[in-house]
Amino acid sequence: MNKSELVEQLATQKDISNKRAEEIVNLVFASMTEALAEGDRIEIRGLGSFVIKDYESYTGRNPKTGEPITVRPKKLPFFKVGKDLKERVLG
Repeated sequence: MNKSELVEQLATQKDISNKRAEEIVNLVFASMTEALAEGDRIEIRGLGSFVIKDYESYTGRNPKTGEPITVRPKKLPFFKVGKDLKERVLG
């Protein structure tokens, strides 16, 4: 499912316009993005949780030249699937 399909499904199920449904979806995503940017954890019961993981710097290689390069430390969002979702997917 992509974002436009989610908007359409929300509009259909709640009998609202696609424009209003898109505003709601955008608000939810914006709120989640802002929370992660502030370093907060997001937990959605039955689905999973989003956290920011810290990655240390390391020495990598330039794929074209093979020359060693230093990769800076970074923070990336990480999704951990919840138990309920995992059980539903695995059957």
